[in-house]
Amino acid sequence: MALCEDLLLCNYRKCRAKLGGYAWVTACSHVFCDPHGSGEFSRSPAICPACGSALAGKLDIVRTELSPSEEYKAMVLAGLRPEVVLDISSRALAFWSYQVQQERLYQEYAFGQAEGRLRQAERACAQRLQGKEAEAAALRSEVAALKRLLEEYQGKFSALSERLLERNRQYQRLQGLYDGLRLRNVAAAGRELPAAGLPAGAVTVATPPGALGPLFGASPPPAGGGGFFPFGSPGGGEPAPPPGCPAPRRR
Repeated sequence: MALCEDLLLCNYRKCRAKLGGYAWVTACSHVFCDPHGSGEFSRSPAICPACGSALAGKLDIVRTELSPSEEYKAMVLAGLRPEVVLDISSRALAFWSYQVQQERLYQEYAFGQAEGRLRQAERACAQRLQGKEAEAAALRSEVAALKRLLEEYQGKFSALSERLLERNRQYQRLQGLYDGLRLRNVAAAGRELPAAGLPAGAVTVATPPGALGPLFGASPPPAGGGGFFPFGSPGGGEPAPPPGCPAPRRR
């Protein structure tokens, strides 16, 4: 009896709870839990929530106790003829057989629905997996292309680095040549600077040896001619000072 009780479920679609205590049984062989039966069969006319049959008869809906007491079981069929007892028992067993069959059909239907959802989910997962695999393949191709591009850029960078180093070496050589040339030009300009700083007309041409007279240890001037200074003495026969030199003091 406990095994059959475990198989008896409420036929309300949104309930499907195991029945215990009191239940509502209909003439169309459906059974409902006490809360749903009380709510559905309180209206008139009563309609079976499972099959939609009209339940207008007095005994079309019965509220029964699923676990009756021993006294009830001893008296409920007492006094009835054996054929009546057997008829009642066969009808009760038919009700149980119908409930078991309906539960099996419902379970098969639920299993079919679940299997269909499973196949649909498998197809969706397979499609998503294919999409992800295609995305992964595209990403792998992109990564490979980026690696090739990186290697190409690394080669170009190495070549440019070598060219830059060569240009730097050339620049250093040119800078050294430029610095040496600039130093030579500065040295040449420094040698030319004293001649350029003399007064105008002081030294115009190179003086040949012996032209400066006995004053500088050269040969004496020719006879009958002037000395080193060809100008006449301003007084006392003294020679005039060279241009640009101060006149000697007289004692």
